[in-house]
Amino acid sequence: MAFGAKKIFPIDTRPGTGVGIGLPFNAPAVFPITYTTKEAVKNNLINYFLTNKNERYLNPTFGGDLRAFIFEQITSGNLDYLEEDIQNQIGLYFPNVIVASLNINSTPDYNQVSVELTYNIIETGIVDTIQLTFI
Repeated sequence: MAFGAKKIFPIDTRPGTGVGIGLPFNAPAVFPITYTTKEAVKNNLINYFLTNKNERYLNPTFGGDLRAFIFEQITSGNLDYLEEDIQNQIGLYFPNVIVASLNINSTPDYNQVSVELTYNIIETGIVDTIQLTFI
C-alpha cells in the first residue's frame, strides 16, 4: 500500500475537457472555462465569497455575504465573527476544502476589509490562496 499518494481527478488528465466556469465573465464566448480542479475550486470559492445571502435563487443561505459586512462597524469582535463564519460556511459548502490559514485584516479609517484564505484540496496535494479586498 502506498502512503502519501496524491489523488488526481480523472477529468484533470484529459486535455480540453472543461471542469467548471471561470471568472471574470469576459471571455470571447459566453463563459470562460476552467480545465483543472485547482482552477475550478478557486473560482467556486471566489464566486461563493462574492455572492450575498438571498441572492441565489432556490438557495437563499448560499453566499459569503462579505459585501454586507463592509457596512458593519469594524471591531475585533466582528472580525472574529467573520472568521468563524467563513470557516463554518466553507465546511458546509466545500467539504473537499481544508482551511490552512485565514487572515482577516482591516483598515477602519478606509472602511476596508481584506480576506486572505490559504486552503488545501483533500487528497490532491493542491494548495492555493485567495485574497479579496472589500472597500
